[in-house]
Amino acid sequence: MLSRTLLVWVLGLPATVICFVIILLSLLFDRRGNLVHSIGSVWSRLILSLSGVRVTVTGAENFPRDRPVVILSNHQGAFDIPVLQAFIPAQFRWVAKRSLFKIPLIGWAMGLAGYIAIDRENAASAYKSMEDAADYIKKGTSVLIFPEGTRGRGGELLPFKKGAFLIAEKSGMDIVPVGIKGTKGIMEKGSLLIRPGGVLLNIGRPFQSKGLEANELRRVSREEIEKLLGSVERRKAAT
Repeated sequence: MLSRTLLVWVLGLPATVICFVIILLSLLFDRRGNLVHSIGSVWSRLILSLSGVRVTVTGAENFPRDRPVVILSNHQGAFDIPVLQAFIPAQFRWVAKRSLFKIPLIGWAMGLAGYIAIDRENAASAYKSMEDAADYIKKGTSVLIFPEGTRGRGGELLPFKKGAFLIAEKSGMDIVPVGIKGTKGIMEKGSLLIRPGGVLLNIGRPFQSKGLEANELRRVSREEIEKLLGSVERRKAAT
């Protein structure tokens, strides 16, 4: 556990610096952030490999390749982010809390990629962020958000916040539910120690948001993610 953590810091930190330099150079060719996102996906796979995290993906064929969508995932741990970045099979933009954008290198890269910062302490600013996310989707780029807003405790789903469903309602685009299991134990909240482990990522079938208001979308989305997590649990039990 300690040796794995040291490996990530010793090799991961210089790799992060190198990736950030490449990101800056990529802006000469692509101002939309697509290259930045792709570089971030490569970086995420490297960090997962150094951390000894093995990811099994099911349902990748469900992800639509011909249109933008709203991607909703449960949130168990810090490693949800590199897992989703590495294995969601599409260009997308994160909707994430503003404090993450202040992290040196990683947060700066998020800003350069065009990811959307949300200030939960400022209702007017948060609403504007939701409108920006809906505009991204209308222009052809998917967005990903954790509807719980923060990590769940012990693996259970927390109440879903309304913001994610305002994005779906405003954009009128389909929702793709995602269930992720196994990240909580890799790096506990408040700890920097990394424990190698396996992660299961289950991508669900898209469903329509058009015609449904935010509260109904919240109910349906929760049910779909609960089903995906149930499928993950049955798969783990079978193995």
